[in-house]
Amino acid sequence: MKKVILPTLLALTVSASFAASAAQVCENFGPQTPRDIDSVNGTNPVVYSKAPSFENMNLCNIHFHENAEHKAKDFAIFAGEGKKGYGTGYQCNISQSLSKAELKPTKESICAGKYGDLQPGDTIEVHWVHTSCDVEPGPTLGACVSDSCANPNLRVETQVFTLVNDSSALDFNELQTAGALPKNTGKPVEFLGSTTGPSFDDQTCSPYQVTWSVRPKCAKLDINTVGQWCKDNIFDEDHAHGVRKLVTNPKLLSEIK
Repeated sequence: MKKVILPTLLALTVSASFAASAAQVCENFGPQTPRDIDSVNGTNPVVYSKAPSFENMNLCNIHFHENAEHKAKDFAIFAGEGKKGYGTGYQCNISQSLSKAELKPTKESICAGKYGDLQPGDTIEVHWVHTSCDVEPGPTLGACVSDSCANPNLRVETQVFTLVNDSSALDFNELQTAGALPKNTGKPVEFLGSTTGPSFDDQTCSPYQVTWSVRPKCAKLDINTVGQWCKDNIFDEDHAHGVRKLVTNPKLLSEIK
């Protein structure tokens, strides 16, 4: 059977592109994401109610990006400019002080895809996507909506990790619910935003309204367990996704209160 590719939360190509001219920012859209979570400034006038806590919503998708899409004091190492204006995100500060053992190459390729495979020392940002729809977890944003629930509340619980070749680090297979996330990575910064991914930029905004909770500190994650997960998960995720360039224009950001 031919596999149907549904729109994804991280790279939606909306039928109407909503693109403005290159000299302008997109208008009449809600606040955009990703952002520097240490900066509370934002003047986007679109306001909507925050989604309920993830405990009162349904997990519909898990995926991750190579490098952090967001920026914070603990993941602030710029990974460089991406192709065609795309971002490459940020790396965890702790990635610069890992031991030789933690950086030991893996025996096999890990989650190889469009952006290459993952290596010890790399940074990833993981998104646990929740919806108000009564749905089962599955691939892409298509799992977060249904025929009877086309405009759901969406919430993304977010954790940034440094990958290490160390079995004593966190096991990704044990982090398949947001409730299992580490408790020592700081109080999540909550704000209104959008979907992310390299399909969007300041001229082509995402129309989706999302409540974000981004933890401000990195944690170490066993890269081998990420490789195991890429081989077998209900979300059909087998590689890291690209990142959207950091949104810094206050007109495109919500105020963090």
